[in-house]
Parts: sequence; structure tokens; C-alpha cells
Amino acid sequence: MADPQTDRRCFWGWGRENEGPDAAQQEGIRKTMEQRLGLSLSLAPEPDLADLALPEPRVAAPESLKTRCSTDPFERAGHSYGKSYRDVVRGARGDFSSPPDFVAFPEDEGDVTALLDWATDARVIVVPYGGGSSVVGGVECVLSGDYRGVLSMDLSRLDRVLEIDRSSRAARIQAGIFGPALENALRPHGLTLRHFPQSFEFSTLGGWIATRSGGHYATLYTHIDDFVEGMRVITPQGPVESRRLPGSGAGPSPDRLFLGSEGSLGVITEAWMRLQDRPTHRASATVRFSGADGFVRGAEAVRGLTQSGLAPTNCRLLDSGEALQSGAGDGKESVLVLGFESADHSLEAWMQRALEICADAGGLLPEGGAQLQQQAQGSAAGGAQREGAAGAWRNAFLQAPYVRDVLVRMAVICETFETAITWDRFPEFHREVTAAVQDAIGRVCGSGTVQCRFTHAYPDGAAPYYSVMAPGRRGSELEQWAEIKAAASEALIAHGGTITHHHAVGRDHRPWYDAQRPDLFGRALDAAKRELDPGHILNPGVIID
Repeated sequence: MADPQTDRRCFWGWGRENEGPDAAQQEGIRKTMEQRLGLSLSLAPEPDLADLALPEPRVAAPESLKTRCSTDPFERAGHSYGKSYRDVVRGARGDFSSPPDFVAFPEDEGDVTALLDWATDARVIVVPYGGGSSVVGGVECVLSGDYRGVLSMDLSRLDRVLEIDRSSRAARIQAGIFGPALENALRPHGLTLRHFPQSFEFSTLGGWIATRSGGHYATLYTHIDDFVEGMRVITPQGPVESRRLPGSGAGPSPDRLFLGSEGSLGVITEAWMRLQDRPTHRASATVRFSGADGFVRGAEAVRGLTQSGLAPTNCRLLDSGEALQSGAGDGKESVLVLGFESADHSLEAWMQRALEICADAGGLLPEGGAQLQQQAQGSAAGGAQREGAAGAWRNAFLQAPYVRDVLVRMAVICETFETAITWDRFPEFHREVTAAVQDAIGRVCGSGTVQCRFTHAYPDGAAPYYSVMAPGRRGSELEQWAEIKAAASEALIAHGGTITHHHAVGRDHRPWYDAQRPDLFGRALDAAKRELDPGHILNPGVIID
């Protein structure tokens, strides 16, 4: 059983308080970064909750709901921000100047409705909160206009799998359930949602739906959109429940209105989700692309794979710098991490054809061929043993947010941005975006790097994911970050990409989202907001003003 003190969430950074790099590992990270950046770095101490001076609540919870609400400093601080670079910098500084006035933990839809009714009458902003893993300012508690206060509505007590339809491979699931608990509930039935974002351990089903989360599947099943069969949303004007169907051509989809709405149109309370049988066959391989054009040839291999119809589960292309940083390569070659899964059949033929496609693009195939594994249905094993470059990449992927928090304490600028672009435009797009961001890094920080990997790929294009690492000036990191972030965002829009493929809009991407979406659609979205939330209490400033 978890200890609520030693296993509780970190109030200012990623994950749990007792996890992440220990003191020796932090020192190792510091020395590595000193060598990489060529300068001396110091590690600031972590903030102490006891040192925080939170402002007094401006409003009190209604008497009828006080047992569902908390003004505990840990809860108020922990619900102030998400986990973006900007959020963590402020958290590490102990800057919690705008926390929610209180945190509400509804236990059923009646509580949700009562809280929305009260907040509408009291002119209090409601910020729906799943796991708080937003990296775009999506759950920040900002008070503006004539509002009297802000409450953070934490859905974590709506955390059950309510119903399972085994014959249709679907389940009705409450929105507040976290990823691991969801998979644990499905495992005895031989089922899985198979949606594994990097935030999987600390994010919820409702959060995935509200932000159009992208999962670990790199092709075919990429976004949570692919799994939503129907949903139920509580708005200030009442509930909206879409009909559960495998497909429908009956006009615009109600689900599509709330997918990606980021808590601005209603509070998602439950959804029917399409499931899959748990995989029993797996195949994995690592393909290397050497030379100055290795990443470009790797991209050609990925294009061939996505257009072949093979639908690999994992198809992650890392440039040479990204491969070196994750331990998957030596810094001289790009690396393609390739994998297949099935609950039905062995995968030798799929992998053999995939490796042929990679070889045609100039890839260096693994000695000894691919790794093939099979496990019994219902096995408690989390998956096949991962070794070599694929295992190194996966471990680095899961540890990256913890390492980011250490880098923040060293005043290192460490940001990521992701997008999507069609194959015909990718070479020029990648060249121009990389140049624009590298130029901004040089102007703002003097030195630093920008690296790229593919997180997802489609027959018509890819989702490049860029990572920035640069020395910051302690105390000025947020201003430096803002200038680099703006340069990157301007380049994405100017060269035809999307402002985000799977990180959502939040406040950080809002100006460029407004530029990307058609004006008339924006006005239609405003009209939907006025109808569903006439008091404009739900997360104002995110998606819709």
C-alpha cells in the first residue's frame, strides 16, 4: 500500500517526491551537462513546502460541498501549475503566487454539477484537473476580469471502470482514472486500451481525451481519438452524452466537439472506450542510418513503412544527437527503433518486410536479425524484455521528465516542441525550422543544440518532435525560454506545420492556434462556448477567450 507522505506527488515538479535521480545521479547529470555546454553549473536546492507563502483564499467553498474541498497548502500548490518548462521553473523558485483558492474533489456527477452551479453564480473560474501533467499551461489557475476566484476541480475520485463489454471489446470508464489503474482493471479480462503517453503514470483518461493525447503507438493508433466510442460531459447548462456506436455518419460528431476542448466546454466524467486484446507476440529491431544524410534516409524508411500497410507499433526515428542523448547511439548515426505487436499471430513476416524497406533506404540492419518474443495470454509481464538501443531509448523516454527537473535547477533551458507535416514538405520544413530555432538559441543563449525525433508517423506525413538544450542565465530563464519558444512556434506556422501534434494548446500555444484555425471556425467555437458555458467559468483563456 502506498504511503501518502513518501509516495505523494511532487508539488513543484514531475512524478513522486521519492523518485527521480538521487544525489549521486544528480551530480553525474551536472558534470555531463558541464562537459556538453562547456561551462560551470550549480544545482539549486529543491523548494520546501514549508517555505511557501501562499496568498489567502479569496473565496470559500460552499458549505454543502466543503467535505469535498481542500485548502491544504500542498493541494493548492500542487494544483497551481502543470508540468511545462515554465511551470517547473516557477515551481523550483517557490513562486506560487496564483494558486487556486481551493481544490475540489467531486465524487460523482452530482458533485460536479453542484460545483459548476455554485461557481457560475459566484463568478468563480473552474479549472478541470486530471493528472496535472499539461506541458502547455493548460491547468494554470489564472484570475482575470471580473471573476472572484479560481477553483481547481480534481477528477481523481472518479476512478473506476464501470462496465466492460467483452464481446465488443469496449469499456465504460470514469474520466479520473490514472493510466496504471486503468490497465490493471482491464488486465484480468485480457484487454488493454494500449494508450501509453509519456505521462501515462501521472495522467488520466479524461485528461487524454480533453487534450487529444498521443500515445506510444507510433502508427495506426496514435491519438486517443481513435479509441473514443462515446462520452459523457457535464456542462454548466447540463449533461451531454453521445450515443455509443462503432461508427456513425449522422452529422458532425458530438465527441469531436469535446475532444481537445481542454476543459473549456465541459467536464468529461466518463467515456466508452474501444479496447484491444492484450498482445502476446512482439518483434523489435534497431536500424541505423550513418552519414550526414542519415536522418533524411531514415525519414524515407519511415515513409516507406507507413505507406506499406504494415502498421508497426513502434516506429521512432532519432537523429544522431537524440540517439546519443538517450544512449541509443554513438552520436554519429540516426537510429530507427522499430517494433510490432499482435494478440493473434506471429510477426516474422511483418518484421522481415519492414527490414527490407529499411535496407532499401540505406539502413544498417541489426546483426542477428530482429528480436521475437511470445508470452502467454494473461501474463502479468508488462511486455517483452527490451534490450540494446530500443531499451535505452525507452528508459531515457520515461526518465526524461525527472531529468528535466534537475536541469531546471541548474538553470538549463530544456524545452520541447512537436508538430506534424506532410512528406512532400518535410525536408525543407525540417531544415528551415531547425535553422530558425538554432538561430534563436544562439541569439538568446550564446550556444546550445536542437535535436529531432519522430514520435508518430502516417502514410501522408510525420510528427517531428524537437528538443532544445541551452545554457540559461539564472533568474532570466523564463524570458529566454519565451523568446526561443516564440521563434519555434512562428517557424512551425510559417512553414505549414501544426502548432501541436499531441501536446494540446493550453495558454502557451494559444496565439499560434488562433493563427492556425480558420477564423469562421473560431467564431463557431465561441458560439458553442456561449451556449454550453454562458458564464464563461470553464478554463477561460484556454482554446477560447
